[in-house]
Amino acid sequence: MAKVTRRSDSSEKKQTPVSVPRLQAGIRTIDAKIVQLLNQRAAIVKQLAEHRRGEGKPDVQLADEDRQLSDISAGATGPLSTATLQNIFREIISGCRSLVRPSRVAFLGPQYTYSHLAALHRFGSDVEFVPVGTIAAVFEEVLRGHSQYGLVPLENSTDGRIADTLDMFSRHPMRICGQVELMIHHALLARCPRTDIREVYSRPQALSQCRNWLSKHLPAARLVEVTSTSTAAQLAIEKPGAAAIAAVQAGIHYGLDVIAENIEDNPGNTTRFAIIGGEPSPRTGNDKTAIMFQLEHRPGALAEAMGIFKKNKLNLTWIESFPVPGTRGAYYFFIEIEGHGSELRVRKAIAGLQRKTLRLELLGSYPAVSLVGG
Repeated sequence: MAKVTRRSDSSEKKQTPVSVPRLQAGIRTIDAKIVQLLNQRAAIVKQLAEHRRGEGKPDVQLADEDRQLSDISAGATGPLSTATLQNIFREIISGCRSLVRPSRVAFLGPQYTYSHLAALHRFGSDVEFVPVGTIAAVFEEVLRGHSQYGLVPLENSTDGRIADTLDMFSRHPMRICGQVELMIHHALLARCPRTDIREVYSRPQALSQCRNWLSKHLPAARLVEVTSTSTAAQLAIEKPGAAAIAAVQAGIHYGLDVIAENIEDNPGNTTRFAIIGGEPSPRTGNDKTAIMFQLEHRPGALAEAMGIFKKNKLNLTWIESFPVPGTRGAYYFFIEIEGHGSELRVRKAIAGLQRKTLRLELLGSYPAVSLVGG
C-alpha cells in the first residue's frame, strides 16, 4: 500500500489574523465603493428623468419610489433590519429626487406633528417642507401651485375619518397620488414629574386616543385641546405644571422629558395620510383607487351602487359618508377599492357607477403601501 505523506502545517495556507486596523480599512474600502455607487445611481436617475421628459412623461414618479422601497424590504436578509434599510434608502431616494426636481411638501404643522413625521417617512429630508396651520391651507398650497405635494390625514384606526379632509375633498376634489400609513405612538412630555402635572395639552384626537390611560394615571389633570401636538409641546415648555401628548420626536425637538411612552389605548393605533397633487400614479399591480360620489336620496340607492363593485369582483377597503355642505339629508360617499383606474374591471365599475350618481369624482389611483413606524 502506498504511503500517504501529509503536508506539514507550514505548507498549509496561513490565515491572516484579524485586527482592528484591518477591519477599519475594510470599512473604509466599502464606504468608498458605496459613495461611488451612490453617485452612479444619481446619474442614472437624472438620465431616466431626461428620457421621461423627452417622452412627455413626469420626470418624477412616486410610484417608482414606493416600488423601490418595497423591493428593498423583500430582499432584506439581515443583519440590518428592514426598517433600517428603508430609512437609509428613503434618504438616498430623496437626495436623487432633489437632483431631478426640488420639491415642496405642505403638511399640517408645525414641525414634529404626526403629519410632519409622515411626510419625513415618505419624502425623506431632502425636500422643502411647508408647515401650515390647517388642512384647508394644505389644499390651498397645492391648488395655487406653491407646493408640488400636500399631505393630509385621511383616517385614524381609533377615531375614524378626518372630517376636515373629507370636507376639502368635497370642495376641491384633488388627485391623490399616494398614501402613507403611520403607526401612531403617543408620549406624555413635560418638564416636571408626573405628580406635578395639572394640565395636559394636545389635539382632540390625541386626547381621545389616550383617554383611558389619562383617567387611570392623571385623573385630576385638566385636559386642554389645542390645534396641534407640537403646539401642545410648546405650551408644556412655557407653563408650570403642564404636559403635552405628542410624538417622542417632538419632545426631543422641544427639550421636554419623556414621562411615559406608548400611552395610546389602542396599541395598533395608526393614521392613514393621503398625498395630494403630484403626477398620476401608473399601474404597479398592487394599487388602490379612491372615488367620491353622491347618490339620489331614495331607498336602495346605496345598495345598488355597492352591487356594481360586487358584480365586477372589486374589494372595497374603505367607505365613509360625509354630509353635502349646505344640503340637508344629502351625503357624499368616499370609497377605496383594490385595483388601478386603468384596469378594465375598475373602468367598468366606474362607468356603471357614473350612471347612478348625481356627482362622481375619481380622486386617484396609487400604490398600496406598507405600514411605517411612528
